[in-house]
Amino acid sequence: MHSSFIGVLAAAAVAVPMVVSAAPPVQAHAQGTVVRVNAAQGKIAIQHGQIPALDLPAMTLVYHIAPALLRGIAVGDSVSFTAERAGGQYRIVDLKK
Repeated sequence: MHSSFIGVLAAAAVAVPMVVSAAPPVQAHAQGTVVRVNAAQGKIAIQHGQIPALDLPAMTLVYHIAPALLRGIAVGDSVSFTAERAGGQYRIVDLKK
């Protein structure tokens, strides 16, 4: 009887899907200077000051970005942006000169 109980527990563990709750994205607004743009890869490097809400020190960071947001953006531009951290990745969700 003991081994059949263990078998039932093992079957139940396999049958019940694991629920993984991902942390919601954290967003913050900042300003910086464009250092590099790679529209083909959907990336932009921005030199910016500290962004406390994202736990980022002053630095130059490469962000993921939708290529459409890069239209008219060039190296050396001063920009205002909204960045978010989700799943350990940083991406820009809004970008303006």
